[in-house]
Amino acid sequence: MRKTPIQFQAQARAIRAGDRYARWGALGVLGLIATLAFTSLARADGHETVISSHGYSFYGDLTYPQDYPHFDYVNPNAPKGGEIALGTVGTFDSMHPYTRKGRAGALSSSIYESLLGSGVNGTSAPADVYGEYYGLLAERLEFDEGKNWVKFFMRPEARFSDGTPVTAHDIAFSHNLLLDEGLKSYADAVRQRIPKVEVIDDHTIKFFFTEGISRRSLIDQVGFVPAWSQKWYEETGAGLDESRLEISPGSGPYMVETVDVNRRIVYQRNPDYWAADLPFNVGRNNFDRIRIEYFGDAEAAFQAFLAGEFTFRSENDSKKWATGYDAPKVRSGAIVQADLPDGSPPTPSGIVFNLNSEMLGDKRVREAISLAYNFEWTNASLQYGLFQQRASFTQDTPLMATGLPEGDELAFLQSLGDVVPPDMMTTEVRLPHSSDEARLFDRRNARKAMALLDDAGWAVGDDGIRRKDGQVLKLNYLFNSSSPDTLSGAMENFVSNVQKLGIDITLEKVDSSQYTSRERDRDYDLVYDAYAAFLGTGTGLMQRYGSEAAEFSLFNPAGLASPMVDAIIEASLNAETREDEEASLMALDRALRYEFIMIPLWYNPSHWVAYYDMFEHPEAIPPYALGQLDFWWYNEEKAAELKASGALR
Repeated sequence: MRKTPIQFQAQARAIRAGDRYARWGALGVLGLIATLAFTSLARADGHETVISSHGYSFYGDLTYPQDYPHFDYVNPNAPKGGEIALGTVGTFDSMHPYTRKGRAGALSSSIYESLLGSGVNGTSAPADVYGEYYGLLAERLEFDEGKNWVKFFMRPEARFSDGTPVTAHDIAFSHNLLLDEGLKSYADAVRQRIPKVEVIDDHTIKFFFTEGISRRSLIDQVGFVPAWSQKWYEETGAGLDESRLEISPGSGPYMVETVDVNRRIVYQRNPDYWAADLPFNVGRNNFDRIRIEYFGDAEAAFQAFLAGEFTFRSENDSKKWATGYDAPKVRSGAIVQADLPDGSPPTPSGIVFNLNSEMLGDKRVREAISLAYNFEWTNASLQYGLFQQRASFTQDTPLMATGLPEGDELAFLQSLGDVVPPDMMTTEVRLPHSSDEARLFDRRNARKAMALLDDAGWAVGDDGIRRKDGQVLKLNYLFNSSSPDTLSGAMENFVSNVQKLGIDITLEKVDSSQYTSRERDRDYDLVYDAYAAFLGTGTGLMQRYGSEAAEFSLFNPAGLASPMVDAIIEASLNAETREDEEASLMALDRALRYEFIMIPLWYNPSHWVAYYDMFEHPEAIPPYALGQLDFWWYNEEKAAELKASGALR
C-alpha cells in the first residue's frame, strides 16, 4: 500500500517516540485496520444496496469482528467488587447533566446508554481504536450505501434500572427532547441534518438524513443519543431544561445511590444490569461503587487524598507532582505515584480571547498580549520543568501542521481558492514565541509587544495607560477561583506582565458557579478555557470552530467565525478518502493557529495519577483512555492490607 506523507511522518514519529505512536499509528487515524466487518445486502428490487453491521466506521472497516469476545486491552477475568473514590473541586446543584441551567454533578451522564456504546462519561470504547463504534443498545444497524438513512435494531433484553424496557420509542423521545429543550447550538445543527425519525416497531428505529450534505457524523450522531425513559418524563412532567436532583432511570451499569449536595455523590453498580455479559462489557465496569467527594479548593482536595478520604487522583498540578507526594504513604508504598502513557492529543487549553470584545478584534493586540506570557520562566520557576509548550490543536500527532504547507495539505489549501489568506500559504505555521527563562518580564518580547500596540493605535499616556481615541485599553480576564494554586500563580504573573505593557487588565477570580454562568453569557474579554482536540473530521467541528453557532456555542468560547475555517471544515466533511481527510485536518490545525484565538500554554504528554495500592489495570494502557473507572479493577487482598496497616479506614 502506498504511504501518504502523513503516514511517513507517523512512522518516523513512532520510531522516535516509541510504542506510544506505534500502536496509535496502527489503530487510529491512519486506518491500517485489517478486519472488514460490514456486510452488503442487495435488496430484492435491485435499487439499492443495504449494509448491515454490528458496528460503524465511516470508511467501513472495523477492528473487532462480529464475534469478538471482548476488547483486546481489557482483563476479561477482572474481579468485580470494591469501591473507587475520586475527589473534585467545586459545587453542583443538579444531577441532570443535559440542562442549560445549574451545575451538574460529576459523572451524572454516565448512567445513560445509547445505541452505539461508549466508555464512562463519553470516553472512547473501545479505547484502542479511533472512529470505530460498536453496538450496545443496538445489536446491529443497517444503512444504505449512500448513507441517506440508518436503521437500528435494538436488543429486546435492554432495560432501564427500574426494570422497564428500553425501546425505540424512548430513543425517538430522547432525540426530539434534545431538539426541543437542549442546547441551541446542538439543536440547530441536528435539525439541519436529521429531518425525520421513524419508529418502525418497539425495537427498530430509522433516522433519515438531509440530501446534499456531508455524510459525516450522521450515523454516529444518532447512534449516541442518550436513552431516556419516555414513561418517566411523561409521568413526572419533568423537562430537559430544568435543574433538578431527581433524574430519570438510566440503562447503564451504574445507578445513583446517594446524593449529598456539594459534598458527595455515590454510584452503585446495578446488580441486574442487563448488558453485564455482552462482549462490549467484558472486563469493564468492575467496581461495585464509584464515590465522588467534593471540596472547596484544590489544596483541601489534595490533603483529603493523602488522608485517605478518597482513593484515586489524576494530578494536573506540577508542583504537587514534583514535591507534594513526598509523603509517608507514598514512601511506604501505600500510595502509588505513576506516570502512565497517553496516546491522545492534549486538550487545547489556554487563555482564550473573546473575539467579539471591542478591544481584541485586532490581531495585533492579541499578539501583543500573548508576548506577555513567558512559558520558559513559568515552567522552570513554577512547574519544575515538567511541562512542554503546546503549539497545536493536534499536538504530537501526525495531523499537526509544520513549516510551510506542502504535499497533500498544500494541494488542499490551494483548492479552496481566495478564502485562504496568501500570507498563510507563504508563512511557516504559527509557533509559540520563546522567552527568557531567567527573567519573568522578557524585555525583548516586551519591545515587540509595545511596537504592535503602537502600530494598532494604542498609544501610552502620561499615566502609563494605553488609549485610542480617548478610550482606555481595559480588559477583564475571567478565572475560576477553585483552580490549582500553580495555575493561579502562573496567570497572576501573566497579568502582571500584561499590565507592564500599559494595558489595564484585571484577573477576576470568581467561584465555580459564577464562572459557569459568566462563561455561558460570554461575559469576559479573556478566559482560561479549552477547545477540543481532533483526530478525525465530523460535524462537531462546526459546533466548536465554525461560524454557524459562533455567537452562542458553549463549545466555541472565542466566538470564532472564520470563512476560511468554515471552508476547511466543509471540505473536510466531504473528504472521500483518509488521505484527503488527513490533509484537511492538518490544514485546519494550521488555520486555527493562524486565526490566533488563544494563547496556548503547556501540556503533559502523560497521565499523572496517584492511587491507593489496591487498584490494578491492564499492563498496556490503550491510547485513548486512562480507564480508571472503566477497565481497572479492585484487589480485595491489597485493600485489606491497607486497612490493617491504618493507611485506609
